[in-house]
Amino acid sequence: MRVCVVYDCLFPHTVGGAERWYRDLAQRLAAEGHDVTYITLRQWERDERADVPGVRVLSVGPRMGLYAADGRRRILPPLAFGAGVLWHLLRHGRRYEAVHSASFPYFSLLAAALVRPLARYRLVVDWHEVWSDSYWREYLGPIGGPIGALVQRLCARVPQHAFCFSELHASRLRAEGLRGGVTVLRGEYSGSLEPAPAREVAGADVVFAGRLIPEKRAPLAVTALVRASASIAGLRGEIYGDGPEREAVREAIAAAGAEETLSAPGFVAAERIDRALGEAMCMLSTSRREGYGLIVVEAAAHGTPSVVVAGEDNAATELIEEGVNGFVARDADPDTIAANIVRVHEAGFALRQSTAAWFARNAQLLSLESSLRTVLASYGASARA
Repeated sequence: MRVCVVYDCLFPHTVGGAERWYRDLAQRLAAEGHDVTYITLRQWERDERADVPGVRVLSVGPRMGLYAADGRRRILPPLAFGAGVLWHLLRHGRRYEAVHSASFPYFSLLAAALVRPLARYRLVVDWHEVWSDSYWREYLGPIGGPIGALVQRLCARVPQHAFCFSELHASRLRAEGLRGGVTVLRGEYSGSLEPAPAREVAGADVVFAGRLIPEKRAPLAVTALVRASASIAGLRGEIYGDGPEREAVREAIAAAGAEETLSAPGFVAAERIDRALGEAMCMLSTSRREGYGLIVVEAAAHGTPSVVVAGEDNAATELIEEGVNGFVARDADPDTIAANIVRVHEAGFALRQSTAAWFARNAQLLSLESSLRTVLASYGASARA
């Protein structure tokens, strides 16, 4: 099958859950013998070449900064990408049997929908997140917010085969007026499905990993870790990632006088994070907004429990079975988060055992292969839609 994957980012040139999903998806499709083209914005130097084994990577727009200084998405790159997708599909759309697009940043999806009647490909759309009207207003203000919400609603009503990665966002998508059904994919994990045996860890290390944007609330993680250290002797925290909040994280560490126990090394190789998760007492996510929460699964693969924070936009809580593979802090209060880190420490090896068992029970469902089978089936279903 000839498939076109559409997303304006490409891992590892930019890092995030959606980036990893689309690279893994494209690579696995190619490995199964499908002809795969990945169209994106250029995020590499002109004299360099983006390489995804077995996949044809095409840039349909120039290299541009995706984020403003405050960590929010700029409007020009989505417009440029949408125009590039439109031009590419007008010229080459007929060669594809399926176009698989991210919903965000919307203009590329609208472009693919506009060309679909001419090119007659199946349109498959992933909705990692569906934002509420209140979040749109918070993100873009009283004028831009309603416009963003309207564009999202228009995209939801485009004829498509829709996927979400959580019940939270599937419910929101239905409420937006989606035409047809939505399938919830449970699997984004591309690592080994063999559960690691539960083992004792030598220290009391806590790992935070993510893009350091305001929604991830990394400075809050610093405060919570400092509070937890009052109850956990030898607690150490590692905050991995880069972004506009990195300086705020460093300032929070310095203000707490915690330079010897907390570190923020910035962007590091995935192998280093994987190793840190395997050696950690727990994984901490203070994010207020997640479409899935892959880091919870990656931690559990090592038998490492997680602490996440409840919130109306945080679907990562769906991956936590309370007291089995971690805990959900009921709010974003640093003392509440710290108390849950302490709960992990007090639960000790028994919680690591139950986390490893949780992963063993759910590994197949949470695997990329599970989702890939569903996606491939949808390409044929979309043809009949």
